[in-house]
This record gives sequence, structure tokens and C-alpha cells, in this order.
Amino acid sequence: MALGFLPPALAIEDPDHPGLRRAGPRASGPYGDGRIEPHAVTVVDGSQDPSLAPDLLALGFDLVDLTGLESAQAAFARVRAAGQIGEDDAATIRTALDGARLTCAGGQTVRVAYLAGEGFIMRTAGPNGLDVAGPENRGMNGHGPATSVHADQDVYGTPLVQLMDGRAPDLFRHRSPDGHNDTARMMLANLWIPIQQITQPLVLADGRTVDRRRHQLRYGLVTDAFLDRDDELRINDIWTFTHDPDQRWYLRSEMDHRSAYLFDTLSTPHGSGALPGEEEAEALYRTLEEAEAAVARGAAGELRSLLTDAGPPPPPPDATPPALRAAIAELAAVVGEATADPDRVCGEGAAAWTARARAARQAVVRMSLELRLVVTLED
Repeated sequence: MALGFLPPALAIEDPDHPGLRRAGPRASGPYGDGRIEPHAVTVVDGSQDPSLAPDLLALGFDLVDLTGLESAQAAFARVRAAGQIGEDDAATIRTALDGARLTCAGGQTVRVAYLAGEGFIMRTAGPNGLDVAGPENRGMNGHGPATSVHADQDVYGTPLVQLMDGRAPDLFRHRSPDGHNDTARMMLANLWIPIQQITQPLVLADGRTVDRRRHQLRYGLVTDAFLDRDDELRINDIWTFTHDPDQRWYLRSEMDHRSAYLFDTLSTPHGSGALPGEEEAEALYRTLEEAEAAVARGAAGELRSLLTDAGPPPPPPDATPPALRAAIAELAAVVGEATADPDRVCGEGAAAWTARARAARQAVVRMSLELRLVVTLED
């Protein structure tokens, strides 16, 4: 798997923090399309390999069980069916999480002490990074995945320094290039909830393998496009990262909303990447999308020509995870049905085939929710 990183050539000396570097003015933000340097990384797939167990305090991330939040689970199911989140379901999820006691897979228990008013959004991504979110975000919806590795907040920067009068480093656990706090009982955390995820997984760094002074650089993120802030808070101080071969990364190749990632907002590097098999899934997705349009027009000849030009789909790589392999098989089967009998598919079988095609495509779209929380650590 490859992840996007800050090219070292775009780093500059940090005038406000002697001895450290920051991202220069030509650097791209974590959701930009350019000035990103891809690197193959060492990744453990927790869905297949238990060798790296999540641990909130040691690694910076963990898995939390959400099955007990029944009202939230019902809301997640509605969001999955709709492909977007609405105000009512957002309110239901917030209410379920407010004050909730969450059990981490690594053994830590946390209690949700505060839910941030901003930053509750839904991200969508097609296989192999295919854009399914659209050109602009629409409030909570319409957000694409992260294109490069980042951490979401500098504990010493805007807006925390203004909102907390500079007390954030003393109140929150964090690991920064110029300081750390390993004793605080509060954490600023992200809760990342996969509505469904068998493509474009969230990938998180084992914090023990990140050299903070060498790899972690400050970056000023302009928030105008997705947050409504006063002018003095519009530049959000976050972190970007350079690559090092000793870094170790973690993902789960199959997740849904029964569990979520809880990770350190102030310290944990994370981004999105493509799994083996996503290139094949993208090709089939595009073929089906065009085929559905032909079927909607009742154009059997056009459908036949389209599928002939596309040819038989290639098999996915051996390293394709099981869930994605099964989804690719369903995509291929739907294409095969149309190839075998385009006249029927464009005629009496159109409604049933189209429903199956749309469901097969939707299954390979990553949908996730994310919220910003303050949690307290329990003994």
C-alpha cells in the first residue's frame, strides 16, 4: 500500500520553533490533489493479522465497540441506506455518544466528556480514490478522503491556544516535536466511524515508530471551505508528515459501524490508501455506471458494444482482502449478466438488473463519519 506524504523538498525551517521544520508555502493540505509524495509503507491488516494490537495510549489509536449504542446503530443504518447524513440522524448520534462510556479493544476505558460543535462530517470515497463526493462539500456531506498523512491539531496552535488560553498542552495528552504530556487524564480524540469500509481504509501510524522531531511538521490549514470560523481562527494549525521506512502502519480491511477508531487528535498520523484489488474494483464500477445509463435508455446495442469494448474483467491480485474480493466477484457477476443477455437486461429485466448493479457499486464505496471529542481516561 502507498500513502501520500509531504515531500521533504517542501519543508522549511520553522522561524517560530528553532531547530524544527514546518511545511512551506508550496505544500498541499491533507485533502489536496497535488504536491504529495507517495511511498509504499509497512502495514498490518488487523482484519487478517493480529500481530499489532491497537492501544490508545501506547500506539495512539484503538478500536471501540459501538454495538451497545442502539439508537446510534439505527441512525448509522439509515445513513448507510441514504448515502448521506441528515440533521436528525446527526443529533441522534450525538445524543447517544454524549457521556457514553466506551471500551477500547486494548483494555482502556474512556468516557465522552464533550462533543465539539464543529467537525462532524461524512466522507465518501470510491475504489482506488474514485471521486464520488462531488466537487463541493455540502455541510456535513460531500467530503472526500484524506489524500496525505496528517494529524488534525497542534496542541500549541490555533484554535486551541485561543480557546483554552494556552492551557491545552497541560490539560491534554499529546506527543509533539517540541513537547509531550503522558500523564494527563484527558485526550482530544477523533472518533472515526466506518458506515462501511472495504475500500479506501483509514490507515493509522504506530506512534512509537514516528520520530516526532524529524517526521512531524507544522502546517497551517485554511478552513474556509468546510468550517465557519472567525477570521482569527480560520487558519487551523495541524501536522503533516514526511515518510521514513521505519514507520509502521495499521488498517482494517473490513469494518462497519459496529466498531470505530478512537485516536489522538493531537498526535496520531493518519490518511487513506488503496488496497490491492481497488484498481480492478474501480474499472468494474465505471463499467457498470456506464452500463446502467445505457439500460436506462433501453439501448441494448449500445450496452452490447460497451461491454464488448470493456472485455472480461481481470482477476484481482492475490493480496486482495477477502471482503473486497467478494465485492469484486459481485461486480463482475452483474457485468456478466448484462454481457450474456443485453436484450433482456434492457427490457423486462431492467429494473432488477439496475437495482443489483447499483447495490454492487454502492458496496465498494467507503462511507465514514467522524467527530471530535474530549474523553477522560478511566482506571
